Amino acid sequence: MHGRPRKASNPEEEAASAAKAVKLRSLQSQFMKNHHDKIYTEEAIELSMKLLEINPEAYTAWNYRKLAVEDSLSRIESDPNLVNSILDEELRVVESALRQNFKSYGAWHHRKWVLSKGHSSIENELKLLDKFQRLDSRNFHAWNYRRFVVELTNRSEQDELHYTDDMINNNFSNYSAWHNRSVLLSSLLAQNADGFMPNERIPDEYDLVHSAIFTDPDDQSGWFYHLWLLDQTLNVETPLLTSSWPSHGSTINLSGAGCLNGSSSKFTTFCSESGSFPLILYFDQAVGGVSSSTVTIDSELKGNEDLVWEPISYKNSQVSCVWVTHLKYVSSDPCEYKVKIRVGNSPGIVSSRGHNFRAPYEFVFTAHVHDTVKDSQEGIVSWTDGFDIWDAKSMDLNSLITLDQLQAEIDFKWRQEAIDSEVECFGILSDSKIGNLTLARLLMAREAMLSDDAVKGVRYEEILQLYNDLMALDSSHYQYYKDEHSVAFLHKVTSSSESLSRHLFRYRGMNNLVCLRLNNLSLSRIASVEKLLFVQMLDLSHNELRSTEGLEAMQLLSCLNLSHNKIRSFSALDSLRHVKQLKVLDVSDNHIGKHSVDTTRYLCSSPLSNSEWSQDDVGRQNPGLVTKYWDAYFVLRDLKLKQLDIAGNEISGNEFSSFVLQVVPKLVWLDGQKLGN
Repeated sequence: MHGRPRKASNPEEEAASAAKAVKLRSLQSQFMKNHHDKIYTEEAIELSMKLLEINPEAYTAWNYRKLAVEDSLSRIESDPNLVNSILDEELRVVESALRQNFKSYGAWHHRKWVLSKGHSSIENELKLLDKFQRLDSRNFHAWNYRRFVVELTNRSEQDELHYTDDMINNNFSNYSAWHNRSVLLSSLLAQNADGFMPNERIPDEYDLVHSAIFTDPDDQSGWFYHLWLLDQTLNVETPLLTSSWPSHGSTINLSGAGCLNGSSSKFTTFCSESGSFPLILYFDQAVGGVSSSTVTIDSELKGNEDLVWEPISYKNSQVSCVWVTHLKYVSSDPCEYKVKIRVGNSPGIVSSRGHNFRAPYEFVFTAHVHDTVKDSQEGIVSWTDGFDIWDAKSMDLNSLITLDQLQAEIDFKWRQEAIDSEVECFGILSDSKIGNLTLARLLMAREAMLSDDAVKGVRYEEILQLYNDLMALDSSHYQYYKDEHSVAFLHKVTSSSESLSRHLFRYRGMNNLVCLRLNNLSLSRIASVEKLLFVQMLDLSHNELRSTEGLEAMQLLSCLNLSHNKIRSFSALDSLRHVKQLKVLDVSDNHIGKHSVDTTRYLCSSPLSNSEWSQDDVGRQNPGLVTKYWDAYFVLRDLKLKQLDIAGNEISGNEFSSFVLQVVPKLVWLDGQKLGN
């Protein structure tokens, strides 16, 4: 265990082990008979103790002793001395078992149970714990039990914090002590207790953990605590609105399904068969309570009095970072409308951690409603031509992107000073893998707090190089570094209008759709989607993506290219079920169907746990195919695709293509071929 080679046993040890096994089987047989017959005599209880001395992990024996204690307590009058005598015996048995195996889950749970029965020797428990923790100061069972005992006493969190000081000073490698310190400080910081204001306490904690890290850079305990401190430095408890679509000051063109008369490339054009467009709110953390009472809309657009807000979450949760409603408009009534949105004027928006939204925000946009002059185009969407380069200096680009809204709400001064100090400190640990990883995380945190465009984004090249170095040095964690490299790169791309404009285009074939091209970049993970809510066409081809998680926030997406990636199943596309505008999807040349055993398929519902598949025509007529391709069925049936490319996957073939046509009846193009009526 933990890299230590197993030592071969000698004949004497094997003989002793065999004898122990024979004795254990005999005890188990007698014990189980007593248990089944509900015999709680002194001899039977003594037998259970002998069994636990040999095997402290015998859960059934601990449960038997609970029943025996309950039986004994029921037959005596409420005499405190007799009660304590019975419970004292249980504590003695537990202590004996713990001496055999200090990490016995059953023993520690039984001791908690005994104390919950009202045993009065709680103060003695801390003394016993001190004795045990001198033998093994890092045992997390003892630390968990210590927190349980402290809750039953009047001992303060500050006193316990001083105890962790002593334990850490004795051994910097005591991970359990560091963890307990983080638990205590989390509580004290949340209470804003005297001497525990974050801007005062957290810098002191950095100084403490430096002692551990620089004493032994190869020990992980201090590094984990440093990562926790970084989270506390960045953590803003109050939820904030990060971005929205439409964004403040933007203008959008609205019409029915089809093309606009004289469509301009200056503004975002949105065409809808349903006569509605999405209003998207993106928060910095998952929140609930977004409704017509917490978000007010002032507009002359008709039919929007009782809007329903929905959380966009692939987990079907009622809390989410992304909330969407749909505003109605009448395309036959051309006009210009001002729409004003007020978020959080009334209380009720609450984070998943129980903190209220306290930074009301207001934004205004303009909606131009136009006539549609011809039917929706049925032509194939090309990913190779028809694109116009975006003018990086155009004012309409700045109006589309909501950047740094978060910065206006929070004072990051002490946080920035703490991060700057850490960056300077860890710059000297260039030979340490975990030191380089920490430096990359610190630099990413620093970039997230910057609001000055003159200095923003200057450290991303250094961050990307750090992750490149880590991928080369530490192959066992290559994929993690690769994912973090992708996140950093996308943050770099979206850090300013200038950098983003290099990847933005207009697609002439469909009302000059806003297209973002992030192809051939070796991306393995999607990030920064809160800054991409305006994108209507997204090219992620020739990357290394394994899922589409995160794209559910991009409610305007109508065309998506995922060809030549590493997607292994349709369940990896599950988030796309929330993107209701999606009409064009290219997943050709992936790995779908290549792996016979693919656990990612179980990320979404299956016909084994959901009977919905038998309630539509496809499910009733082809239950065998639905069972075979159930992950594709549950994703594709929720999409209104006009164009789909699946060639180049193991799953593609005549049978699957025929199945797709049944699941997506409005499909016009399949693998580049136009379908007949």
